[in-house]
Amino acid sequence: MNQIITFGEVLMRLSPEGNKKFMQANLLEFYFGGTELNVGISISNFGGNVKHISCISNDFVGDTAISYIQKFGVSTSAIVRSNRPLGVYFLEVGAVMRPSAISYNRSHSSFSDIQPDMVNWEKILSKAKWVHWTGITPALCKGGYETLKEGLILAKKKGIAVSSDPTYRSGLWKYGENAKDVLTDLLSYSTIFIGGVNEINEVLDTEYSFSNEDFIEASKALMEKFPSIEKVFDKIRTSINASWHKIRARMWNGTEFRETSDFDITHIIDRIGTGDAYAAGLIYGLQEFDDYKSMEFASAACALKHTYEGDVNFATVDEVMRILDGNVSGVFKR
Repeated sequence: MNQIITFGEVLMRLSPEGNKKFMQANLLEFYFGGTELNVGISISNFGGNVKHISCISNDFVGDTAISYIQKFGVSTSAIVRSNRPLGVYFLEVGAVMRPSAISYNRSHSSFSDIQPDMVNWEKILSKAKWVHWTGITPALCKGGYETLKEGLILAKKKGIAVSSDPTYRSGLWKYGENAKDVLTDLLSYSTIFIGGVNEINEVLDTEYSFSNEDFIEASKALMEKFPSIEKVFDKIRTSINASWHKIRARMWNGTEFRETSDFDITHIIDRIGTGDAYAAGLIYGLQEFDDYKSMEFASAACALKHTYEGDVNFATVDEVMRILDGNVSGVFKR
């Protein structure tokens, strides 16, 4: 039992080169990603054994996406195919005072075909030690919600660790289910909560503030509501402008509050997937380090992701550890 399971949509990203707006561009670059896939690839880059579950278009675009995933050592054996097209999103990368902008085309994507009978959870979880889910997947379609729930129920029965990043995006919930009810349902099967006060307020209908004191109280309330949740980890982003952010993290593990110092990211190359890099660093770290070192590792991994183009974090464990050791000058490595 050593496999980490991620489940979610695979998307193609189309973006003008550099910081151009679409109206300036004649050429587009493409990347593959998706919240849960980004987590899985990053963990694989750290040396983890990862399997990703999804439904991908049955065409050359889908073939290319699968080839891309396999390049990072992530197992695609549980990916199924659909005659619907792969989901797409369009990104304009902002700079300084101009923010980035995203437009999605995923309402009738291949992933919206996913149904519980397409996924053999018993077989998939037979070698699993960890399952990671986010609030994006159950927001997209009822099949995604129902399929994910079946997996989480079985994971809980088997005593498998389940991390949740409940990411609430109101614009995605269009198929009739109530977001709060669905997320509340799925959180009852989770053991690690990756999110902050805003996410807790959404789930509990509370109004905790951003302070550390309220974060602790919110975490306690969350654990009381969901006794299976053992630890809460929050990533804190301070935006100076579109090109300069600060990242730190804090946690409550039921007995102890800790907070990291800031990572100062003064020249952002790509903001997409940075939260996923944090989640991946945390999942990897919790299997290797104590809670605080895991949170530090996750924050450093998140900071490094800002330096890579595309949705995926290419950082290795050694590269993250160098950042933790204070090597942040970017001096030429020979």
